[in-house]
Amino acid sequence: MKKILFILTVLTLLPLQSNMNPLSVDKSTLKVIQTTQKAYFASGCFWCVELIFESLRGVEEVYSGYSGGHTKNPTYAAIGSGQTGHAETVEIIYNPQIISFETLLDVFFGSHDPTTLNKQGPDKGTQYRSIAFYQTEKQKQQIENHIEYLTKNIAFKNPIVTQVLAFEKFYYAEEYHQDFERKNPNHPYVRRVSIPRFNQFAANYPELLKD
Repeated sequence: MKKILFILTVLTLLPLQSNMNPLSVDKSTLKVIQTTQKAYFASGCFWCVELIFESLRGVEEVYSGYSGGHTKNPTYAAIGSGQTGHAETVEIIYNPQIISFETLLDVFFGSHDPTTLNKQGPDKGTQYRSIAFYQTEKQKQQIENHIEYLTKNIAFKNPIVTQVLAFEKFYYAEEYHQDFERKNPNHPYVRRVSIPRFNQFAANYPELLKD
């Protein structure tokens, strides 16, 4: 009887689109399902962005990928052409009991320049544009309120050009992109761009960092 109740509980909690076999879900997986949510942001090279969000308390994992475009199953090479419509995006798996979506917005807007169109640092092209994706109307309102607040209270030289888009599909990037900075600490881009960008963020938001 206990096993039947457990299976019914799992079936209730799993999203309908899930590819997981509910009968194979153990208690540790069930706990993750209950306590984590996902958020999606694009703010330049995902090597840099992944590193920043993974440093936050309450963030369990971050994956690099592509979103916001029209091409199915895009590749890194296709993204670089600027013809897919997608931007380099990160999927953030976080515990809302530790870090809120509002705080993730603070980090998103505070860790890149939201006023540069199709450009972030040395990287240029639509694949590097700034996007805040929303999954609910509440999140959409939170993003729009955040942009309004920044526009009124922060002296940007240019208008904020961040797109506010409904989340549709996230395509995971090739395996070698995942945890790129950790795996390639001596890569020239990592040393010249990723690490300095992270250090600047860390200096401004030390209270949000993991121990």
